[in-house]
Amino acid sequence: MAFDERRYTREVLEPAREAGGLPPEDLRIRYQLHEAMTAADVTGTVKQVRQCWRRARGMLKYKRLADRLEADHARFAPLFSAAAEGDLRPLRDALGESEHRAARRLSEAATRLADAAGPLRMLSPALLATIARSSGVGHEEALRLAAERSIEVGDPDTLPEAAPYAGYARAREALDTLGLAHLGRFLYGDRCAGMRVLDGFAVPGAVPVEDALEEAERYWAARTRGPWTVGADTVIAALRNSPDPGTLVRYDIVSRLRERLREHPYDDSLLRHATTELDLDVGDARRLVFAVRAEGGGVVTGPAARLRELVDAGEIHAAADFAGALDAAALTGEAAELATEVRARLASAIRLRDRARAALDPDDAWIALRDALRRVPDLPGASELLLRLAPHPARAVRVSVQGGGVGLVWQPSPSRAGRVVYDVLRNGTVVTSTERPSARDERPPVNVPLVYAVVARREEAVAMPAVAATLIVRPEPAEVALGAGDGVVSGTWRLPAEAAGVRVTRDGLPVPAGETGFRDRDVVNGTTYTYVVSAVYPGQDGEAVTPGVRRAVTPQGRPRPVTGFTLRADPAAPGTFLVRYEEPPEGAVEFVALDVPPPWPVGTTLALAELRAAGRAIPSIPTRDGQAIRPGAGRSVLVAVTVAGELATVGGHLDHISLVPPTELTATRRGGTVFVGFEWPQDVTEVEVMWNGHSLPVTSAAYRARGGVRFDVPESEPVVIEVMATSLVRGTRVRGPAARFDLPGRIPVHYDVTYRGPAWKRSVVVEVTAERPVLLRRLSLVLKPGHVQPTTAEDGVLLDHWTDLAVPARLTVPVPRQARPYWLRCFAEGAEDGGPGRAGGVALIDPPVRRLKVE
Repeated sequence: MAFDERRYTREVLEPAREAGGLPPEDLRIRYQLHEAMTAADVTGTVKQVRQCWRRARGMLKYKRLADRLEADHARFAPLFSAAAEGDLRPLRDALGESEHRAARRLSEAATRLADAAGPLRMLSPALLATIARSSGVGHEEALRLAAERSIEVGDPDTLPEAAPYAGYARAREALDTLGLAHLGRFLYGDRCAGMRVLDGFAVPGAVPVEDALEEAERYWAARTRGPWTVGADTVIAALRNSPDPGTLVRYDIVSRLRERLREHPYDDSLLRHATTELDLDVGDARRLVFAVRAEGGGVVTGPAARLRELVDAGEIHAAADFAGALDAAALTGEAAELATEVRARLASAIRLRDRARAALDPDDAWIALRDALRRVPDLPGASELLLRLAPHPARAVRVSVQGGGVGLVWQPSPSRAGRVVYDVLRNGTVVTSTERPSARDERPPVNVPLVYAVVARREEAVAMPAVAATLIVRPEPAEVALGAGDGVVSGTWRLPAEAAGVRVTRDGLPVPAGETGFRDRDVVNGTTYTYVVSAVYPGQDGEAVTPGVRRAVTPQGRPRPVTGFTLRADPAAPGTFLVRYEEPPEGAVEFVALDVPPPWPVGTTLALAELRAAGRAIPSIPTRDGQAIRPGAGRSVLVAVTVAGELATVGGHLDHISLVPPTELTATRRGGTVFVGFEWPQDVTEVEVMWNGHSLPVTSAAYRARGGVRFDVPESEPVVIEVMATSLVRGTRVRGPAARFDLPGRIPVHYDVTYRGPAWKRSVVVEVTAERPVLLRRLSLVLKPGHVQPTTAEDGVLLDHWTDLAVPARLTVPVPRQARPYWLRCFAEGAEDGGPGRAGGVALIDPPVRRLKVE
């Protein structure tokens, strides 16, 4: 392969120059080598590469790099000498080592980028370029390494230098009086979590800042007057007088972050401060910390650095011990400020701990200890004391059997401090834990005395248990199903495994039953009986019987079939059919739709559930002579069924096909062509369109492909259009009800506008023509100034009009005195042609636009 010097300069020399003049470690890239090269190829390519270096040395920007490449070549000369003699093994070994060195260079550059980005995972372009040059990698390679490690490269955001409102200092003091951390808290309260102040102010899921300010004004206006309302008024005035309240909130956040930066915290501390105390979105917090860092500052060293490290780690007591061990000379500047802060926090925490030890109410003690640990997380003895402060116990535990489980409810602990969790115990074993005053035991032991207790717990400290009354769970028989027939009632169930037997009663009288069911023949048709199926369990004092599952059932005699019925369409309700039949003496008549003729002979009695599973029940409405049903579209077999209780007797059936007429039928004329459209009926594959003695079958595919139906009819001829669904049933075409549309004829009438006469006495001549004599009820000539033509007779000035005008006609009016441009256009309202008894509309056809517009 020929050596490409331009490509080598672009892919090797230029990236190496951008990387601070460091050549690539990989010898394959440096010398343009590859595995398929022979010894002669290697020698020739290296010679061309070195000639390229010498030519590049003549350019000032590559001089230093070319010198470095030639100096390094002395180390690799023996490799290429051996290759020239035909031995490529030393070169191949060196190529492998160079790959490792190149990978190590990239790894070191990536590590330096990650160290510089820190927890913020952000770098400025200038710093990235500096690290890239010093690491010996190109700028694009450095960007790729940063992207792989989720490091964002970009310039820091520009932050405001001065407050946008002159009275911001007073508003800041007012916020301190109200005990609010920043302006966002004043406007939104706890809702400001995740607040965004860069690229526009916004609080996720909250109202805009203007609406929030109005809500704050209404809230503070309703409060009792006092120092707090005075402070609130100061803050509201600042927000109102600021050009943009969101900008003032952003400046407030930035100023507080700058103040925290003066304490020389680490990035982790600043991020935690921005997201938790300043309620910022994580993305905005990173960008703001990055921007504030870019303004100046750094990481402190010496005693101040160690003190800051301990404070950020929450080891306040250890920081106080460290400060106490330092010499007075070491406690200066930042270290002295930190030592003062640490001692103050430790003293306050010790006072709170002592107050907790003396408190009588465990809630008061818990709150005091919680505040002490917030100030000094490593306060000696505080955590152990906190674990001994149990909450007040729960009260009034009530248990009840619910299905196969046990439900528990209780009055919650009155403790107001900390997170209270309730442990639910069954016979001393924890079943579940919850924070709500209710629970459920899904799998309690059966036929065993159960004692439930609820223990309130706060952290590791537990209160006295609240115990419920003893309970025994005895489940009822499951899946109880009763069926009634002709003089018989049967029942089935599933008995719990722990039950010893079952007991069945009918209206209080015992009924013989087995373990899985019974059959009772001592019943009378038409009488409703109440059966109770109870489970029997062994007990210490004999058998224990459950309350049982109650079912009411009415046996019925065998219903008589409906042997035949008639079906006709209801003209008042499309899709509805009227059914007439002889009403049976007992039972109710239903209709079921099947896909095929019923497999049961007429008079067959079977279970109602079996019949309904085999077909589709048809909705019906009782009528004077039978029922009104809606079988739906398509073909089906309608079966009459007599239902009595759980029994159904099959009656006669009828093969039926429902052809629903099309809906939303429309028809329009376009010259001599009529366009017909409609909503295609569901489950219909073909319709028939009829007009003026003509017929056209249309399939659904053809209708959709052509966008409707069209046919030619003279424009003056009225059209009666009928569209009906059709289908072939046993070789015979069946047509459903028709949808009808009447389209009157239109008489085409042409007119033209010309001008006649001399310039001082010109006239407008309107010539009206038609294919046959026509009588126009009214013809109006309208004038409209401007460039837009009139669209109706009222859209302009009526120049003249003629009534009962016989066409053809020639009409003359004086030329109007109107400044140009303007339009002249005619409008007709109706027409009658010369034929006897024929009337319709008129289609007035305009002349070319150049005849109507006067310019």
